[in-house]
Amino acid sequence: MKYEEMSRYFGQIVNHLKDGVMVVDTRGKIVMVNPAMTRMSGFTEEEMIESSCTILDCDACDLFRSEAKKEWCGLFVRQSVHKKHCSVTRKDGTYVSAIKDAVVLKRDDGLAVGALEIYSDLSELEEKNRKIQELSRLLNKNTMFNGMVGHSPSMQEVFQLIEKVAKSDSTVLISGESGTGKELVANAIHKLGKRENGPFIKLNCAALNESILESELFGHVKGAFTGAYRHRKGLFEEANGGDILLDEIGDIPQSIQVKLLRLLETKQFVRIGGNRPVDVDVRIIAATNRDLPDMVSKGLFREDLFFRINIVPINVPPLRERKEDIPLLVSSFIDELCAHTSKKITGLNRAVLDGFMQYDWPGNVRELKSALEYAFLVCESRLIETHHLPPQFQNIKSMMIDTQSVTTKLSMVYDTKEKQELIEVLRKTDGNQTQASKILGVHRMTV
Repeated sequence: MKYEEMSRYFGQIVNHLKDGVMVVDTRGKIVMVNPAMTRMSGFTEEEMIESSCTILDCDACDLFRSEAKKEWCGLFVRQSVHKKHCSVTRKDGTYVSAIKDAVVLKRDDGLAVGALEIYSDLSELEEKNRKIQELSRLLNKNTMFNGMVGHSPSMQEVFQLIEKVAKSDSTVLISGESGTGKELVANAIHKLGKRENGPFIKLNCAALNESILESELFGHVKGAFTGAYRHRKGLFEEANGGDILLDEIGDIPQSIQVKLLRLLETKQFVRIGGNRPVDVDVRIIAATNRDLPDMVSKGLFREDLFFRINIVPINVPPLRERKEDIPLLVSSFIDELCAHTSKKITGLNRAVLDGFMQYDWPGNVRELKSALEYAFLVCESRLIETHHLPPQFQNIKSMMIDTQSVTTKLSMVYDTKEKQELIEVLRKTDGNQTQASKILGVHRMTV
């Protein structure tokens, strides 16, 4: 095929390219776009042709506004751009991540007549990466009820409420002391909900100062403040179509509370430095260990915002109020720790378990897991003993020792028939405690 003949098919070739192609003249007016470019930008071909290329608000563009500059665009100075990561603003105001290549088009005499720009959409790649991270997160969770363990009535009530609220789009407020597992509740709501295949974004609101927090949540446009060299998506935009967890929501400054209230009411927000409202479809899951009603009465938290986020309240009980779950939690954590090491630790010494049952656990489930991780590290036997516990448990070790002496005396008067039954079942299962517990109808820790 000769060059002249091939050039006649140039339009067909360009129209079938997956990447967005755009040609602009020396004034910056768009003279040609292919279908991939219109799909990426959200504008129609008619809307783009003869419009300024600034319609895309690409943050990789270097535009010279001063009349002292000979050229109005940095591309015509540099002549080309290669593999430049950028964000393009779609018609609906959302950002699209792309890789940009561009080159100045010249006549035979070297005079510039325009520029060719090619945009490779990164949205699909970013979505795949998000899915991989989400699957990795789910695979690393120990499961009984979507990562949570508990047979106590209070936890069963929490599980039932999670299943109900997950099917809705209602805003959820998860409250509870630090270490009770509020993030696990949020994970379960997302996993069981109709937004499961959408993003799940998490942010600790107490970890950032006011200006950074606002930028993280709502994003900003290029030039909005010193250091804003590029457009940036906010987490609400990243979470579009999914859920966002705002942990420690009680620490959000009141200036941001106003913007958050507007988003909840209108499903819209404006980026820092921008003037175009952005529509988002996102369900907010809030979590706090603070007393929000008390903060409202003291004027520290907006009452109207509290009513907007407290649509479905879920209170996660502290461990001291559900001590019957401790053996289950211990068994679950030990199984998890064994799975990641070569150790064959089977459980706790009875005195340790009794001491755990009497301890108040101010750090809740997180403290229990940390204590077991420490004991697992130093223990070289099959059972975790009192001397394997962390130093901060010294104050309850004496209590455990006293309990151990009582337990020893009680064990001497155990019913012989019951002991023989247990021994027989263990023989049949070749010492498998899990199978034995199922046959006897008791928990493995009891065996």
